[in-house]
Amino acid sequence: MPNATKIWLTSKGGCVVAHNKSQIPQNKLNDLLEAIQAQFFYICQRWMKAFAVETIKFYC
Repeated sequence: MPNATKIWLTSKGGCVVAHNKSQIPQNKLNDLLEAIQAQFFYICQRWMKAFAVETIKFYC
């Protein structure tokens, strides 16, 4: 989706906004980032299971 907001997980357990093309208001975006960080390990676990990999390569 070309106009979707893109959030990347970081290797240290956080996340960063790559871009906010869907223009989510900053207060809502902050809430999303907080929720994503709180679920970091669960998201990573599900990613590895979905893509049948044992490790994840992080951009940063």
